[in-house]
Amino acid sequence: MTHIVEIEQAESQLAKLVQRVGAGDEVVITQHGQPVARIVHPIRTATQGAPDRVPGTAKGKLVVPDDFDAPLEDFREYM
Repeated sequence: MTHIVEIEQAESQLAKLVQRVGAGDEVVITQHGQPVARIVHPIRTATQGAPDRVPGTAKGKLVVPDDFDAPLEDFREYM
């Protein structure tokens, strides 16, 4: 859900607006009726549900050929 708030209200209700964004809402801040900013999603950390990164989980899934950095035939005339 999108909430539209005038900048003066946003200044006094910042904590409440951040809670709404944390719950998945979007907040549009206006000044004199014109949109000037949008708060769209919270920052997630590892303790807040972001997936943990595990080194080595892609091992063996990517193969780099021996001639990876060899010149391409199509560009030989430019070299």
